Amino acid sequence: MQISSRLFRSVARLVTALAFAAPLIAAAQGYPNKPIRIIIPFPPGGTTDIVGRVVADRLSRELGQSVVVENRGGGGGSIGATAIAQAAPDGYTLGMATVSTHGVNPAVTTKLPYDPIKDFIPITNLVSVPNVVAVHPSVKARDMKEFLALLRAQPGKLSYASSGAAGIGHMMGELFKATTKTYILHIPYRGAGPALNDVVAGQVEVIFDNIPSSLPFIQSDRLRAIAVAAPRRLEVLPNVPTFDELGLKPVNDTVWYGFVAPAKTPDEVITRINAATVKVLSLPDVVERFKSLGATPIGNSPKEYAAQIQAELAKWRVVAKQQGITLEQ
Repeated sequence: MQISSRLFRSVARLVTALAFAAPLIAAAQGYPNKPIRIIIPFPPGGTTDIVGRVVADRLSRELGQSVVVENRGGGGGSIGATAIAQAAPDGYTLGMATVSTHGVNPAVTTKLPYDPIKDFIPITNLVSVPNVVAVHPSVKARDMKEFLALLRAQPGKLSYASSGAAGIGHMMGELFKATTKTYILHIPYRGAGPALNDVVAGQVEVIFDNIPSSLPFIQSDRLRAIAVAAPRRLEVLPNVPTFDELGLKPVNDTVWYGFVAPAKTPDEVITRINAATVKVLSLPDVVERFKSLGATPIGNSPKEYAAQIQAELAKWRVVAKQQGITLEQ
């Protein structure tokens, strides 16, 4: 019997695909049998780093293998996100996804080295985190009314720090400027940690940031919180109003942090990591730790998290178009 060339090519492609998949399937069945690496696409000291390390510490006990955190900062998270996307899809390199890496950056950056949807498999959303605008104590503004009066009286005199161009702090700052019709000069850093260092030192007056990384400085009076982006006032900062309370609802969104894996990572691995992570997020000490940071554990399914990522990307594409924000990569 003769086999047509088309059928032959189809069979050949199937054989090749099976040959590629077989080692991954075999590896997944004994997963994990060696240390796991989690790439955090921002420097130490920021919220992404804090959240990732809290979960990684307990995840290593749950999986019975070391879980090593590796910080890859720069490019508003794009350098680390690219490293995650290009890693071997065997479950031994995972990564942190954020609103910056999977929402803002792809919405505003041209020629990004990765696709936030095609190049990753969502595992689970770890936590929902409030945001904050805070000022150095030398700034003569104790509340939003005084802050806005100062900005309007001296446009451009104050500067705000963020975790980087196209990061969530940058976009939050731009939303704040658009909503309040004020102007503050943006100073981008390579992560929230370096940005906070300069604001605490008084070299920059204002920061738009996530609560976990800024909270210790606020509680020690080295920063003054003006408003938080959260559904309601935070237990850890009960005297600080939400943006919604202040009539600035567009700025009142929280952000999320989650785990993703490179595309083509076996389903068995994704299921294993998801189950272990969701269990970790329900542990009383982990819940309490995040509560102390103003964060709320989530722990949803890969499908649910994928929908959240897609919604976030769509949202920031609209904002980027409305504000005319485009960055060269």
